[in-house]
Amino acid sequence: MATGCLYCDRNETQKDLMIEICDLSVSTVFLFKEQTYYGRCIVAYKDHNVELYELNDEDLLAYMKDTNKVAAAMKKLFNPEKINYGAYSDKLKHLHMHLVPKYVDGTDFGGVFVMNPQQKYLSDTEYSEMVDKIKKELGK
Repeated sequence: MATGCLYCDRNETQKDLMIEICDLSVSTVFLFKEQTYYGRCIVAYKDHNVELYELNDEDLLAYMKDTNKVAAAMKKLFNPEKINYGAYSDKLKHLHMHLVPKYVDGTDFGGVFVMNPQQKYLSDTEYSEMVDKIKKELGK
């Protein structure tokens, strides 16, 4: 655990950006509050690692399986044309992956997604319904 890390500290800044959905085998799944890309989630590794190559083979496989499980749930629930995967961590040094659903004729389809367009937010009820659906699909 690293002090000052958004994912390790679970601070107010994190809570302003995302909603915790559940824990999987080696990760925690979050719903990104900004929903320009409807269904967007983040899969954050459980420990404070920065790079995929820092993981041993077993944990790397488990993390990728967690990520894959979330992507499959997103496809089933939201039916995007494609899911984009982003793992940047330039400024936020904690291993996490953005899973960004892209829809034909939707925002940035055919191009790179915007990290935080700050254009579309949902009601508490809508967030709650999405979280419940994702949890159920993930078997949580």
